[in-house]
Amino acid sequence: MLRRFWLLFAQVATICLAVLFVVTTLRPDLLARYTGRNNVVLMQEAPVAVATAVKIDSLAGAAKRAMPSVVNVYTSKEIHQRRPLMDDPVLRRFFPGLGEEETRRANSLGSGVIVSSGGYVLTNNHVIEEADDIQIVLSDGRRLHATVRGSDPESDLAVLKTDGTDLPAITFGKLDSVQVGDAVLAIGSPFGFGNTVTHGIISALGRNHLGINRFEDFIQTDAAVNPGNSGGALVDAGGNLIGINSAIFSQSGGSQGIGFAIPVSLAKSVLEQIIRDGEVTRGWLGIEPQELTPELASALTLTSGDGVLIRGVMKSGPADRAGMLARDVVQEIDGKPTHDVTALLSQIAALTPGSLAKLRVLREKKPVDLEVTVGKRPKARAS
Repeated sequence: MLRRFWLLFAQVATICLAVLFVVTTLRPDLLARYTGRNNVVLMQEAPVAVATAVKIDSLAGAAKRAMPSVVNVYTSKEIHQRRPLMDDPVLRRFFPGLGEEETRRANSLGSGVIVSSGGYVLTNNHVIEEADDIQIVLSDGRRLHATVRGSDPESDLAVLKTDGTDLPAITFGKLDSVQVGDAVLAIGSPFGFGNTVTHGIISALGRNHLGINRFEDFIQTDAAVNPGNSGGALVDAGGNLIGINSAIFSQSGGSQGIGFAIPVSLAKSVLEQIIRDGEVTRGWLGIEPQELTPELASALTLTSGDGVLIRGVMKSGPADRAGMLARDVVQEIDGKPTHDVTALLSQIAALTPGSLAKLRVLREKKPVDLEVTVGKRPKARAS
């Protein structure tokens, strides 16, 4: 009898423990409800990663703010073209009255940005180069005649002046606040369709060595830029001008997601100089720089390849008068390092003619400080 009682007790206890194990495992909240111990964690759960949705605000406000300031630029010029058939001596003998050249008018289009309510428009030099008639069309349909106030082929910028007043001028942005990855809009007139907006991001800053302009410091963007966009605006998410669309990298002639814009800092400097002086003035030292390759550094027994090698110095030029010699290596200008030829030329160009510039050069492995009176850069020769 006692044996049966212990057997029954053991079976009941086993069943109760089994039920308790199942409830503890599958429904711990039931135990907390009856025991009142809501703060007791019966089973540690693995943390769950929760994705946070990123809200992308519309850029319609930026487009609405900037679009009235972007204009279509229509140009026309005479082209004198030689007749190929007149190279034939027989035809030239029997048809001498035909002449050797024919004249026709060529039309082209581009874009521009109104930068002053008084009628100044910023565009690319290649858009208006050699044009004898320039018309701009505003977003509201108004057509105005424009003249070239001044141009700067070395940066591919030009300033136009129209006879319009109270024009919708764009707001200038600040380049030092622009970062890779920022959202941007490219506004222009691709293929003559009228004002068109494309969207992208800043892909890179400070692009150079492209062989497009003499002075290069491009903003690279993947916003679609096509023929006709040249001279148009690259604006930030607030509708502020941060660049002038200038060129694309393309093997087909259309956009492939690599466009280049002239930064607003350079554009503003050129604009102010042209309006004030009618031309752009840049610094000049009269030197012939050369990249300091590892091979050249080794040949000159230099321990470092930092700086730019001076291959030649113009006689009686600013650098020559300051005592600079061929085979000097320029390492700094006014405390700023000169990493390569492009950086060196840009730094020199930014100097004010007549001012004093402090250069640190390496001569026979020893640092030498020079003080140079900056000259005025000669005009670029027309190609």
